[in-house]
Amino acid sequence: MHRRAFMIGAAAALAGTRGFAQPAIGGKTRTIIHVPQANLTSLDPVWTSALVTRNFANMVYETLYGRDEELNPRPLMLEGDLVEDGGRRWTMRLREGLVFHDGSPVLARDCVASLKRFFKRDAIGETIEARLDALEAADDRTLVWRLKKPFAQLPYALSKTQITPAIMPERLAQTDPFKQIGEVVGCGPFRFLPDEYVSGSRATFAKFDRYVPRNEPANFCAGGHRVLVDRVEWRIMPDAATAVNALVKGEVDWLDQPLPDLLPVLRKASGVSVGPIDIYGTYAVLRPNFLHGPTANAGVRRAILAAIDQVEVMTAVMGGDDSLYRAPVGFFLPGSPAASEAGMDAVRKRASAGAVQAMLREAGYAGERVVMMHPTDQTFYDAMSSVVAASLRNVGINLDEQSMDWGTVVQRRTNDAPLDKGGWSLFTTGAPAHEYRDPVFPAIQRTNGRRAWFGWPDDPKLDALRDKWMDSTDAAEQKKLAAEIQLAAFDFVPYVPLGQYFPPSAWRSNLSGILKGATPVFWNVEKV
Repeated sequence: MHRRAFMIGAAAALAGTRGFAQPAIGGKTRTIIHVPQANLTSLDPVWTSALVTRNFANMVYETLYGRDEELNPRPLMLEGDLVEDGGRRWTMRLREGLVFHDGSPVLARDCVASLKRFFKRDAIGETIEARLDALEAADDRTLVWRLKKPFAQLPYALSKTQITPAIMPERLAQTDPFKQIGEVVGCGPFRFLPDEYVSGSRATFAKFDRYVPRNEPANFCAGGHRVLVDRVEWRIMPDAATAVNALVKGEVDWLDQPLPDLLPVLRKASGVSVGPIDIYGTYAVLRPNFLHGPTANAGVRRAILAAIDQVEVMTAVMGGDDSLYRAPVGFFLPGSPAASEAGMDAVRKRASAGAVQAMLREAGYAGERVVMMHPTDQTFYDAMSSVVAASLRNVGINLDEQSMDWGTVVQRRTNDAPLDKGGWSLFTTGAPAHEYRDPVFPAIQRTNGRRAWFGWPDDPKLDALRDKWMDSTDAAEQKKLAAEIQLAAFDFVPYVPLGQYFPPSAWRSNLSGILKGATPVFWNVEKV
């Protein structure tokens, strides 16, 4: 039997119910004005992998476990857990005093319904569901999991910060997972204020007075989420120079991802601090459509991969400071146990235009239209898209480059229609780089057809190798399987790796307590 602080008596009870009180802030309302990296268009935590929705979910929802700065999952909503039967039975006990923003208590059945909805929308959720015999609420505070086979990564999976396994009331969690929820009710430290939400302009959050943090220091998404301000207001500012000017003037307090070219301005400005918050960075990728058009052809996808120089892409994204990016990268996080040199020659140096054209001819490409969605309001994706577009035109691809805002990309990428009916071929995006540390967690690596992430790749070989990796408990065998997965990925090309980048944030110097991790969080932050 393995125990992790399950029912550990008075100390656990103290952590759950009598934690640090939320501070009473006298005088005027203290508001943090934050400029997110994109417009907020979806409020459903499992609807999209968009980073801005991830950050939104972290404000208002909570997960059973939270990851610390080292990415270790620690109980968050839980008092503790108990693992039995060789890892096939998990019992999880909720903390006392958890309350939703509508005033109702958080019950185990809310968690069960929320997680079952998450299972239908996320690659790792689908993996959990496939290994699940039953997930039940034994009583109001106890969840019991019975698995067909052990899954040691369960706490890590339940602490995901993108396509979040967020807990919401059962009545909302029963919404069809393929329809967006119509109401935002979480149990996190901030309440969303729907009456103040204007897509393309602002989103506003207020401190939730009934939230009781854990009685321990905050550590990224783990520990005690103590709110030290009254409100957080997100201001949408698509123009990078306008956002920087607003920060320098003190009209806003925090820029999530300022334009790299403007970092020298910020570093010289009085009262402004610049530094890394996301210490793991972002994996940049080009995602093809596998259902329609030229990109449904693996030979064309390999030619596209060969046409692109990752260093050129990353230089466009982060400027001349090569300490802010890594390139070339493969299909796994550099330095992680899954990373290897297998197949890396494919991305070390861009192939000549003549060589790529020969690959296209061999693949049967005859000048058919390729539709690329180009988000112009998201600084980094805009830069990536520009380099990709020029690279593809350089090798003779008939590119229909369609400019739009990122919110439109997020909506349109769900369209699986042919190109002549509003479909698409390519778009650039990014995901938290830490999710690429093994084959289990990146949703974009799943190749299970219509159940896969947008683009819908279908390659049974890759999916079977992933399953073998998960079933293995031998590190050496997992290393070998990860190399096989990377070789298979270079052949099938579920996406084109574009590099890993580390965008700094910038904030007014009167903000303190900003936590490092893999995403911006607003607890522990004080404005003086």
